[in-house]
Amino acid sequence: MKINRTKILLIYTGGTIGMVKDYTTDALVPFDFEKLSENIPELGQLDCEIDSISFDTPIDSSNMNIDHWVELASMIEQHYNEYDGFVVLHGSDTMSYTASALSYMLENLQKPVIFTGSQLPIGDLRTDAKENLITSIQIAALRIKGKPAISEVGLYFEYKLYRANRTTKINAEHFEAFASLNYPELVESGVHLKVCHEYCLKQKSKKKFVVHKKLDGNVAILKLFPGITKNVLESVLQIPELKALVLETYGAGNAPTDPWVVNALKKSIERGLHIVNVTQCSGGSVIMGQYETSKQLLDLQIINGKDITTEAAITKLMYLLGNNISSKLFKTVFETSLRGEMQ
Repeated sequence: MKINRTKILLIYTGGTIGMVKDYTTDALVPFDFEKLSENIPELGQLDCEIDSISFDTPIDSSNMNIDHWVELASMIEQHYNEYDGFVVLHGSDTMSYTASALSYMLENLQKPVIFTGSQLPIGDLRTDAKENLITSIQIAALRIKGKPAISEVGLYFEYKLYRANRTTKINAEHFEAFASLNYPELVESGVHLKVCHEYCLKQKSKKKFVVHKKLDGNVAILKLFPGITKNVLESVLQIPELKALVLETYGAGNAPTDPWVVNALKKSIERGLHIVNVTQCSGGSVIMGQYETSKQLLDLQIINGKDITTEAAITKLMYLLGNNISSKLFKTVFETSLRGEMQ
């Protein structure tokens, strides 16, 4: 056994990567996490020590919620000083949401937390699970001059590591399931692992690692569409206990200019509702005021989501509300990049 080998902790939450087929229903169901290691004997060839833990009951990522995020963050907190890096195995459907949430919850992170999964089960002949898992572990263990090459929350899929809170799942069938359209990859896997240092988060200080476990779920997402009615808009804006809303607008942040739209938004903001303007487009940024159809939103002092993803926006709202950011500071804090999630 080598001295001072890098120690990596695998955390299995569920997902296709650890699934088998139930031949009675023809559906994929989770299996015991221990079988994951049995299916990838190559893990023993990696130049690092690998331990693993699992959710007591692995779940399909469609069932992921705030309580699970807190459980996951708590696992990392509990083992933070024992390991040099963490690899989280997670279902792909909501991976960008969970990974974005964890990026906010893990403040002053000095170690890699790499999310990965697969499109095909680990036992499938054509599975993408082995490459995703093995390379994620290698990235988590990668050190340069004695320090972690990556010290943030990342998402690895199909030969690329992205900043987690910049990702969106774009395809349910292709192995290249995720994209980061507004930010370059951090690592590209080829014959060698190419680390793009200029795009990685720079840890300027050795501040104490802090795990935030209070998230507020009184948030919602509303996607505008041609023909949206006054009743629909007002019904969402008047949801009891609603504190914040991600408003998915057109193009560079544009919305209908009908008086009833503007008045409904204005009244909601006056009541204290935080509204974030995020573009529906897969890539690009909100630029309020560029067109007449967004000037009214600028005048209303709606929060500018800039180039943030919807996944990163909704989880950032949960995080800020959970930390009781004052109403006066809320817009300024949201429009500030906390973990590299926006320009």
